[in-house]
Amino acid sequence: MTDAPFRTLRRIARSRAAPPAERCDMCAAPVTAGHSHVVDVSSRQLMCACRPCYLLFTDDDAHLRYRAVPERYVSFPNPVLDERAWDELQIPVGLAFLFRHSELDRMVAFYPGPAGATESELPLPAWERLAAGHPELRTLRPDVEAVLARRGQDAFLVPIDACYELTGRLRTLWRGFDGGQEAHAAIEEFFVGLAERAS
Repeated sequence: MTDAPFRTLRRIARSRAAPPAERCDMCAAPVTAGHSHVVDVSSRQLMCACRPCYLLFTDDDAHLRYRAVPERYVSFPNPVLDERAWDELQIPVGLAFLFRHSELDRMVAFYPGPAGATESELPLPAWERLAAGHPELRTLRPDVEAVLARRGQDAFLVPIDACYELTGRLRTLWRGFDGGQEAHAAIEEFFVGLAERAS
C-alpha cells in the first residue's frame, strides 16, 4: 500500500490559503481575537485597533476624528427606563441603546430589527428628566459608550461595540415582527453576560 493518497491530501491542505488574520485598521498590525476598537466619530464606523493605536485615542478631551472605545460595563442599581420614561423617549420597541452623538450634539437611540439598527431621535426634555433622576447617566462618554436597556427591566452602561455586536447577532436571528424565539433567547443570553461583566 502506497502513501500516495496521503501525499495528495497533504498537498491539497498546504495549497489552501490560511484564513486571513485580523489586522489593525489603522496600521495593519495583527490583532488578537479580544482586540480593542476605535470609533470614527464622523462616519460612526467601528475600527479594529492594536493596543498602541488604541492608546493614541484614549484622551476624552482631545478633539480627534477617532475615539477609543472604553471597556467599562456598569449595571444600574435601579431600573433606568421604566414604562413612563420609555414612552416619553418615544422608543417603539422593547430594546434600545442610547448614546450621545457628539457631531450632532444630541442623544440618539437605536433599536434592533431585521434590517439592523434603526435610529430614533430622542426628545431632549425627556432625556434631561431621565438624566436628572439618574446622575450616573451623565458619566456616559460621547460616541463610545451607550445605555443598553430593555423596557421596564435591566439597563447597563456598556461600550458601544457591545451594542453593535448584539445588533449584528439579532440581525441574523430576527424573525417576524418581534424577533421571534431565537432572537429573544439571544437577548436574554447577552444580558446575562452583561450582568456577569458589570461592576
